[in-house]
Amino acid sequence: MTLLPAIFTLDIGGRPTLAFEAKNLRESQQLCHEHWLRQDIAGLTSNGAPLWDGKARLRARRSTENEMALYREAARDAAQPQEDLLLAFLVELDDVEEAPDHACCEHEKDGFIKVVVKP
Repeated sequence: MTLLPAIFTLDIGGRPTLAFEAKNLRESQQLCHEHWLRQDIAGLTSNGAPLWDGKARLRARRSTENEMALYREAARDAAQPQEDLLLAFLVELDDVEEAPDHACCEHEKDGFIKVVVKP
C-alpha cells in the first residue's frame, strides 16, 4: 500500500513559516534536522529579521486547513518536477521581488523549489 504525502508546516520559534509534503510525521520532523534547510532559513529574512536565528525551536506538525489550502495553491501554480521538494513559505521574504498579480513567486535553489505564498 502506497501512502499519499500529507502536508506539514514548519514552525520556527512557534511561527508557521513554511509548508511542505512528507510521507508521515517522522519524515516531516527529519526535515528540521537537514543542514541545507537550516542554512537556507538562517540566510533568509522577513521584515528585516532572519527567519531563524540558529537557536529558535524548529518544529514540524500537520498543517491547518488554511495552511494546506495555501500550499495547494502554491503547488498548483509552481512548475516543479515531481521529485523536487516544494517549500511554500507562509511568510513574506525580503529578497523576493514583488509580483502583484500572482499568488506566489518561485525560486529554484539547491535542488528544491521555494514558493513564497503572498498572504
